[in-house]
Amino acid sequence: MTLHSWWLFSVAVFLLCAIPGPNMLHVLTRSVYFGVRRTTATMAGCLLALLVALGASVAGLSAALAASPRLFGALRVVGACYLVYLGIRAWRAHDGSDNPAQGDLDTAPDPTSGTAFALFRGGFLVAISNPKLLLFAAAFFPQFINPAAPRLPQFSILVITFATIETAWYMVYAVGGRKMAAYLSRPTLKRTFNRLTGGIFIGFGAILLRARA
Repeated sequence: MTLHSWWLFSVAVFLLCAIPGPNMLHVLTRSVYFGVRRTTATMAGCLLALLVALGASVAGLSAALAASPRLFGALRVVGACYLVYLGIRAWRAHDGSDNPAQGDLDTAPDPTSGTAFALFRGGFLVAISNPKLLLFAAAFFPQFINPAAPRLPQFSILVITFATIETAWYMVYAVGGRKMAAYLSRPTLKRTFNRLTGGIFIGFGAILLRARA
C-alpha cells in the first residue's frame, strides 16, 4: 500500500464516518442522557462490533453472506427489528413533563439501561445489527490493498485507521449530544427530540429491511 492510497482511504473513511448513521445517532442519544464520560462504554461497544465485522470480513463471512441470500436476509431482518425496537423505545421515552425531578437528563428513561455493561451492550448490538457492514468491508478495503505485498499488515493499517477515525467521530457526536442536553430540559423539546430520534431509528430499520444483498 502506498502513502497515496492510505491518504485516499483516510479521506474516504473520514467522510463516510461523518454521515450520521445508526452508530453515530446512538452515541449522540446516549450522550444526551448519560454524558460523554459514561457514553464511552457505548463507543467501546460500537467500536468492538466494527472490529468484529472487519475481522469477519477477512475470515470470509462477507463472501458467505453475498453467496447466501437466505443468511443475509435473516441477519437483515434481525438487525432491522432491533433498530425499530430502539426507535419505539426512544419515541416513548419519558420527557419529564409530569414530574420535574425526573426531567434530569443525567437519568435515562430506564435506569437499568445506564450501567456500563448495558451501554456497552447497546452500542455493540446497534453496530453489529447491520450485515451490510460486512459486505461494505469486503468491497471497500481491497481497493486500497496492494495484492503484490503481504496483505495482513496492510489490512491491519486500514483497520487501525478506520477505528481511529470512527472513534474521533464518536467523540464529536458525544460532545454535541451533551451540549444539546442543556436545551432539552424543557419537556416539549425533549419530547420532540425523543420522537425525532425514534423516527430516525425506525427509518434506519425500514431501510435495512428493504436492503438487498
